Amino acid sequence: MRPQDHLTIDLFCMGNIPNSIPPKPGGLKIGLNLRRFLAETIRESSLSREQIVDRMSELLGTRITLPMLNRWVAYSSEEWRFPLEYLPALEVALDSHIILEWMAELRGARLLVGREILECELGKAALMKSELRQHEARIKKALGEKHG
Repeated sequence: MRPQDHLTIDLFCMGNIPNSIPPKPGGLKIGLNLRRFLAETIRESSLSREQIVDRMSELLGTRITLPMLNRWVAYSSEEWRFPLEYLPALEVALDSHIILEWMAELRGARLLVGREILECELGKAALMKSELRQHEARIKKALGEKHG
């Protein structure tokens, strides 16, 4: 197996292309947009906010209340921040990856989930097989063998 090359783009996982345009100063101040995105995602859910906080509390083993959730997503509540450590529980409660996908896009990345991961791995395996066949052919040529 070859060493990890951080400069070469993986042809099978184009989501790994580094962001070529650095963010502008202040460009990653996402507080208001995050609150809007959280509120919109929660609003579009089939679950009530009460169901969401109950599920989050169960997943975290920590009591999350409706007033906490409401403060975290209120546009006017700049002093209240949604805790990053609660994001996995929120996404499980919502049965979604949309917030992580959005955050990945902010950094020029792409989130792969489920079948996409397997497809990426399959592509990598195919590339490795091709490279091994080429390597085998070079060795056989160096040995003067003509079978293959």
